[in-house]
Amino acid sequence: MTDAAHLTPTEAFEMLLAGNGRFVAGGPEHPNQDAARRAQTAPAQAPFAVMFGCSDSRLAAEIIFDQGLGDLFVVRTAGHVLGPEVLGSIEYGVSLLGTPLVVVLGHDSCGAVAATREAVAAGATGEGFVRDVIERVTPSVLAANAAGHTDNSHFINEHIRHTVALLMERSRILSDAVAAGRTAVVGLSYRLVDGTAHLVTTRGLDLPTPAAA
Repeated sequence: MTDAAHLTPTEAFEMLLAGNGRFVAGGPEHPNQDAARRAQTAPAQAPFAVMFGCSDSRLAAEIIFDQGLGDLFVVRTAGHVLGPEVLGSIEYGVSLLGTPLVVVLGHDSCGAVAATREAVAAGATGEGFVRDVIERVTPSVLAANAAGHTDNSHFINEHIRHTVALLMERSRILSDAVAAGRTAVVGLSYRLVDGTAHLVTTRGLDLPTPAAA
């Protein structure tokens, strides 16, 4: 089992990107997916990353990052929108499981962002509980509009940055862990066509901050 407690945030991030590289190159190793791993992880889990991503069916984290059982603690909602259950799940991964990395994973052609852009343009809201998703994505769309962006990638990246900022703002447990160097938070944007994951923003990693897109 990967011992998350002995990984630095940077090492965890490098492991994640290495897995994505294998997936993109068409040579996944499918690690930790056999009966031995199943038995090894049955008593306890020690994931090296919390993955908070969109519920989109094309965004299966263990596949696109070439990981296996016990490697990722995955939380997913449409448009990776935040609520109390999401915050509690992420804090569980950080405080009780000791994960050194939290990832916000967005992607191009995100239906939640597209629906929100349409709703904002029309001055409308969604039906049923979809309205809640649209309301939570709306600040990101308004910010991108205010910046004069028109390309969809700008809206996706703005929403990823907004989600990372909200996590840091709302979770004292997470922000304290980042300040102490125990955990880092990164925002990644996934491209559906080629399978690559690109860094959008980071908190707590010793990496160059990407230029705003």
